Amino acid sequence: MKLNRNDKLLLIGDSVTDAGRSHPVGYGNGLGNGYPALVDALLRTGYPELNTLVLNTGIGGDTVRHLKKRWQRDVLDLKPDWLSIMIGINDVWRQFDTPEEIEPFVTLEEYEATLRELLDAVQPGLKGLILMTPYYMSGQEDPMRSRMDRYGAVVKRLAGDYGAELVDTQAAFDRMGHYRIQSSLSNGWDHVHPNTAGHMLIARGLLNTLDFEWDTK
Repeated sequence: MKLNRNDKLLLIGDSVTDAGRSHPVGYGNGLGNGYPALVDALLRTGYPELNTLVLNTGIGGDTVRHLKKRWQRDVLDLKPDWLSIMIGINDVWRQFDTPEEIEPFVTLEEYEATLRELLDAVQPGLKGLILMTPYYMSGQEDPMRSRMDRYGAVVKRLAGDYGAELVDTQAAFDRMGHYRIQSSLSNGWDHVHPNTAGHMLIARGLLNTLDFEWDTK
């Protein structure tokens, strides 16, 4: 296990991370109903001796622009030991569901440049960084999925550049697609918001990057 005793693990992102958390910072019973709560529960029961503090600062609807505006308050001021970031779904989604908006959508170039700026600001104080790809629960023939893959490729490149742990959430959903329709892991029609099984898939991916041993207890 890569976490040390009393480490603070902060999870930030959009609605998939938010999952109904408490504000201003979700922790304990206020982590919401998604993968942050599952990560917390598994760490508490699998590694109770570590006394890990899991924090959730996800906000529904966020793009990388929103993360930049609240980075000081919701990341830097909280001084995490480990930071997990999953952002990009809305950066792509807005290009398809509201293309008529006055504000221009987040281009691939802006997405990468902004993420690099945020990582540069936070990395010196971190013990560890986890980057999670955005995803879309569909086949590659879907235009939104195809574009999501390009944003996911940026996250993979940044993980290499910054020495971060990588959670390829899209690959995880694709593997499940060999056994069932990917959207069966969604909580509705949008192919984005996971149900409990989908959130567990994300939680397992995150914990695997931390060398969580599933059969030690």
